[in-house]
Amino acid sequence: MSLTQADVRRIARLARLQVNDTEVAEVEQKLNGILGLIEQLQAIDTEGVEPMSHARDVALRLREDVATETNRRAAFQAVAPAVEDGLYLVPKVIE
Repeated sequence: MSLTQADVRRIARLARLQVNDTEVAEVEQKLNGILGLIEQLQAIDTEGVEPMSHARDVALRLREDVATETNRRAAFQAVAPAVEDGLYLVPKVIE
């Protein structure tokens, strides 16, 4: 697939980008280069290749899910400007 200068102007208008006449040729060349790279990637045979979750085969060290801090909710709410039923009250932003 190859883009024309008219395509570049239309894409720029849809993306709300200002591309003047002197930049159109440069943008066209860059976009066609990107599309060419995508075509090369799509041509690669990936049949039988297992998907990877990470580039390196690593196993994460896991830790126990244990609370290490004490519950200081009452202390934090004691200094809060406004609290009701254990919840922080904030000013209304959207009317």
